[in-house]
Amino acid sequence: MTSTQERAERSWLWWLGWLPAGISRLRRDPPPEHLSMLALTAAAVGITLGGVLASRNYFAPSLLALVLLFGGLLISRRGMLKIAFVVAGCLAAYITDIVTTSTSRPFGLVAVVGITGLVAYEFARSRDETGMAGMRADSMLVELRRRLEDAGRIPPLPPRWQAELVIKPAGGGPFAGDFVVSHVEGDRLEIVLADVSGKGVEAGTRALLLSGALGGLVGTKDFLGAANTYLVRQDWTEGFATAAHLVLDLETGGYEVSSAGHPPVVHFDAGKGLWDKLKAEGPALGLLPDVDYEPCSGQLRPGDALLLYTDGLVEVPGRDLDVGIDKLLGEAERLVTRGFAGGGEVLVNRVSDGSADDRGLILLWRSPHL
Repeated sequence: MTSTQERAERSWLWWLGWLPAGISRLRRDPPPEHLSMLALTAAAVGITLGGVLASRNYFAPSLLALVLLFGGLLISRRGMLKIAFVVAGCLAAYITDIVTTSTSRPFGLVAVVGITGLVAYEFARSRDETGMAGMRADSMLVELRRRLEDAGRIPPLPPRWQAELVIKPAGGGPFAGDFVVSHVEGDRLEIVLADVSGKGVEAGTRALLLSGALGGLVGTKDFLGAANTYLVRQDWTEGFATAAHLVLDLETGGYEVSSAGHPPVVHFDAGKGLWDKLKAEGPALGLLPDVDYEPCSGQLRPGDALLLYTDGLVEVPGRDLDVGIDKLLGEAERLVTRGFAGGGEVLVNRVSDGSADDRGLILLWRSPHL
């Protein structure tokens, strides 16, 4: 290989390495629109002149589709219309040159550039609705998801206590209506497992809003009552939310569980070797004003465990909810002999792998060895 060929290859490799990083930077922090308009117009005119006056091998007319695509990423809807007119004029000049110099009829070229223009215009319209330049709307959603995940982490617990949290969005998507709010203060642990009606991005954004509100209410005397009042005031047309609220004394193991339309929390009693459903009941949040949620109390002794979960884990259309709960408890029985560590993921995968609904589960246990 000659030195000229080596330099050409290094040049191409440099450009291939730089291009993804450059596009990513443009998405996050696009230049001012007037500069983008000027650059895209110059690119369209340059491609056309190069193809007509020089060679279509180097200045292919299909490159005009890239001008439209970058326009959809960088400029507003109004600016996108102007660029579309420029590209249409350049394409007309290109087609005229092709028709007069050959027998080709570039219908495919017109279709490709036209479809790309429609897709790019939709990009620009979508960004105009968010009021954000470039692709910052995508970055905002990613940041919202990260904050929701961070808010749901269970804080570190004393050595004799262990907890596992599993949240799986419907269809493996990035957003879920199931979320967790938790807080430790001294020997008092509070955990809230909530489920917002719906799924996908809409449920995820409402889950973020509600998680912030519930995080501020954690520690209040009547937590679920206050949460219900908040949700009633929101007057959500999309639906409601369910929640299970656990307050645990990390010193004695005493606990209280309250439920707002949630599937029953279950307690594993190591002394009996049985899983028992706790009788904490109440209507879902946001449906009725002035609701009193009566807690159910108990104690976690060494070797005991609690299981909190959302209905997406046990609910199947056309099947009684108790059937799904019994299946969950049947799988939970297997954890007793193997140990609870890693059991949260095992339960979710075995009970509802590939479910069309969001799934959330918390497995909390007290080590038998102090």
